[in-house]
Amino acid sequence: MIKYIIFDFNGTLFQDSKLHEDAWRDYSKKLRGTPFTDEEMQKYMFGRSNEEIITYAIGRKPTKDECLKWANEKEEYYRQMVLKKPEIKHLVKGAEEFFDYICQKNIPHTIATGSEITNVEFFIETFNLKKWFDTDKIVYDDYKILGKPNPDIYLKAMSILGAKPEETLVFEDSYSGITAAKKAKIKYIIAVNEDIENFKYKNDVYDVIKDFTNAKKYLNL
Repeated sequence: MIKYIIFDFNGTLFQDSKLHEDAWRDYSKKLRGTPFTDEEMQKYMFGRSNEEIITYAIGRKPTKDECLKWANEKEEYYRQMVLKKPEIKHLVKGAEEFFDYICQKNIPHTIATGSEITNVEFFIETFNLKKWFDTDKIVYDDYKILGKPNPDIYLKAMSILGAKPEETLVFEDSYSGITAAKKAKIKYIIAVNEDIENFKYKNDVYDVIKDFTNAKKYLNL
């Protein structure tokens, strides 16, 4: 049976992918003069760390100060977009009930996200994540570990939980995140995507769900 659970956040628990896309399209104009194309978004933005996205946009590795400045500007722009759209400011359907259940069952769990600390703090406050998560165990982009599709974020999350990959369940939405979990040898990966029928990477995951309404069934894997 599943003994540990790790959640991605953006696009998995909070459907904000479109906002991140819009924010990066707009901000890439500042960095290089033109917005990202759809193909570039798929290959170089989804699931990637800010440093990786900025590196691609400017064609070189940014200095630490450049990376922090540009990343902070983009994320502040993104957070303002979220605040202007109260209709989307909620977790994916069924997520809170699923959190309640795994907390009742004392199943160790955490979040492993490519977001950086200011966004993580914003999410903790906005969605009251302290109700269900030990927020000190959340793994995020601290500019010290490699981002997805490298396995480092998931390896760190498993280390914090004391988890074994064959007993771990991951919920992800992006191909880079799925790849990261697979590289970490995690046995069970569930993709979260509203368009189940047309999800491109069905063969790379155990199953695809549009929300967490029936997620409890996967705890018996």
